[in-house]
Amino acid sequence: MSDQAPPSPEFLQCPSGRRIAYHQTPGAAPGLVFLGGFKSDMEGTKALYLEAAAREAGRAFLRFDYSGHGRSSGGFADGCIGDWAEDAQQAVSLLTEGPQVLIGSSMGGWISLILSQRIAPRIAGLVTIAAAPDFTEDGMWAGFSPEQHARMEQDGQVALPSDYGEPYIITRRLIEDGRQHLVLRQPLPLPFPVRFLQGTADTDVDQSVALRLLDHASGPDMRLTLVKDADHRFSAPAQLALIGAAVQEVLAALD
Repeated sequence: MSDQAPPSPEFLQCPSGRRIAYHQTPGAAPGLVFLGGFKSDMEGTKALYLEAAAREAGRAFLRFDYSGHGRSSGGFADGCIGDWAEDAQQAVSLLTEGPQVLIGSSMGGWISLILSQRIAPRIAGLVTIAAAPDFTEDGMWAGFSPEQHARMEQDGQVALPSDYGEPYIITRRLIEDGRQHLVLRQPLPLPFPVRFLQGTADTDVDQSVALRLLDHASGPDMRLTLVKDADHRFSAPAQLALIGAAVQEVLAALD
C-alpha cells in the first residue's frame, strides 16, 4: 500500500462566492460528472472507483464537493438543496465542455434531475444510485413526529440520528428551500439514456421511491435495476461493477 498522500483538490470560485473543491481528469467526451450524497464528499468509494475507471478508459471525469461538504467552503447546516444544485450547475458549466453524463448518488440523484431540466442541452445521459428526489419533503418533513415538527417551529432545526457519524442538523431553510426544487410534482422529461440503480435493503431510500421515479419520468431509454439485499451505500465490489456497467450502457447508447 502506498503512503503517498492523495493529491490536493483544485478550487472553483463561484459567482455565488462559494469556493468549490474538485478533482478533474481530462479525457474523451462525453465526460462523466459524479454528484455525491447528503453530507458525503468526493473521496467516497463510488467516486474514486468511477474516477479510476474513467482514467483507465481515457474518459473525462469530474468529482467535486458541494459547499458545506468535504473541502469546499461553508458550513453544512447553512446549506440547502438550491445552494448545492447551484454549486453543481456551476461545476458543470465552468469546468466541463460539451455534453456530460451525470452520475448521481442519493441526494446527488435529485440534484442531477434538477440539472437535467435546468441545463438540458449539456446533459447527454444519467445514472443514479439510490436516487433521493424530493427527500426533504417526502422523507424528512413527512416523517417527522409531532414533537419534531414542534421543535422545528420553535428552534428552526432538528437533529436526526445518522448511521454515518454525528447527527444531521435539519434546518427550516433546508425544508422550505427543498419545496422550491421538487421534481416529482411536475413533468420530468429525460430525453437521453437513463439508468436507475436501487438496492432492496436500502433503509435510507425505499425502493418505492425508485419505482415512483421510473413511473413519473418520461424518456425513450429508461431502465431501473433493483439489486437484492444491496444497502444505501451501494459500494460492495459487485455493486460498484453494476454502476460501472450502467455508465458503459449509457455511453454505448450515445455512441
